[in-house]
Amino acid sequence: MAFTTAVLVAFDQLNVGLLMALAVVTGLVATIDGPATALLGNDLVPRKDVPSAIALGSVVHSVGRLAGTAAAGVAIGVFGIAAAYVTNGLSFLFVAAVIPFLRFAPPEPAEPDTAASDRTASVDQAAEESAAARMTAREGLSFFLRRPRLVALAVITGLGAVFGRNYGLTLSVLVTGALHGSAADFGTVSTVLAVGGIAGAVLAGRMQNPSVRLVGTLTAAGTLLQIAAGFSPSLFLLVLPMALVESVSDTAGTTVLQTDPPPYMRGRVLGVWRSASTGWGLVGPPLLGLLMEFAGARGALVVGGLLVAGAVGAGTLLRTRLLTTWEVGLLAPCTSVSSQAALGQAA
Repeated sequence: MAFTTAVLVAFDQLNVGLLMALAVVTGLVATIDGPATALLGNDLVPRKDVPSAIALGSVVHSVGRLAGTAAAGVAIGVFGIAAAYVTNGLSFLFVAAVIPFLRFAPPEPAEPDTAASDRTASVDQAAEESAAARMTAREGLSFFLRRPRLVALAVITGLGAVFGRNYGLTLSVLVTGALHGSAADFGTVSTVLAVGGIAGAVLAGRMQNPSVRLVGTLTAAGTLLQIAAGFSPSLFLLVLPMALVESVSDTAGTTVLQTDPPPYMRGRVLGVWRSASTGWGLVGPPLLGLLMEFAGARGALVVGGLLVAGAVGAGTLLRTRLLTTWEVGLLAPCTSVSSQAALGQAA
């Protein structure tokens, strides 16, 4: 996609229709690539190091966002837009060249006194993996919905993504609008966001078993900072902690997402998650744009922050009642032993 775009730009053939078509194909590729890449990370390190590996991935992402933006600016200024897309395409080739040299982490040895039970568990898991291989997309979604932790994580993340973390929209409008800043000022804000993301990912690497409650707490804390930014005459004191909290929350959420499901179901779960994230990625910008149209950039930060913080607070207060209702609703259709076992593990 990057090389194709570079050719179209170089020959002045790129238009909005072709750009949208390229975006659709890129989205299809990401739908397959995203879950596969996430699952690959789980196979490269021991189970206890998965949170640290995810945090390292967040560090690399944040560094790439910081260095990549600067490099793209230089490439566009010196060589033109097509050169930036060529460089982007070359970066994917470097990543692909590494794949044949990857080595999976060795399986962790079982304790002697648990060897027999582990053999029984491995037989059960083989049967479950065989059943999972025949599972339809609808049944995969049903599995996801039977796990309250994952549903709660999706609700928190979705609300945060739509109303709490769309800083590319809200902060750009706020800096260049109400704060009367320039494009260079927004570039500075973006750099600080990236630095905060790196620091947050490094801190998140120390987490071993993050919970959905922790993700909700961090999300609420980030939205409170967002509300403060909506009232603040300057952003520079708040952008760094906003980015730091966002990064820790994202890393914790990703860790829960990749460690909560059993290994043979992670691909299905990540596929459902990718579909959900695509949905709120499509809905978020128009909703936020509409909110900014009526309330302005400051109002969007404040109202969005209140919506997210209120939802997290209500979910925390009603947690026990919601879980009880969830279990009662799920027990009726759960007739197989495997379904009830999945429900018990979810609870």
